[in-house]
Amino acid sequence: MNDPRADRLTQLHFLARVQEADLDRTRRWIAAEEQRLQEQQRGEHARPPAPDWLLEQGLNGGHPVYVHRGDCHMKGKRSRGISEDQARRALADRVDACTHCRPDTALGVLG
Repeated sequence: MNDPRADRLTQLHFLARVQEADLDRTRRWIAAEEQRLQEQQRGEHARPPAPDWLLEQGLNGGHPVYVHRGDCHMKGKRSRGISEDQARRALADRVDACTHCRPDTALGVLG
């Protein structure tokens, strides 16, 4: 018959191996998450600044339809960044100002 104390010791050694494997896996998860966060921070630092002004094009790249502020929540997918001068010029050329972000008011252009 086996000694119960030896069986218990065998079980404890097995438990230690399982826990070491779990700890190694957890450390790999931590390292992977740290790397992901570092890459995300590098990406955020390398991202160019958002434009201050946007020009929204019509369908199929047609005529411009709206001028927006860069942070406008209503900007369309067909918007591209433009300079302040270009925004003023577009408003002067009768491109509509977005009624939500009011770039004409921000630029001091009264239509």
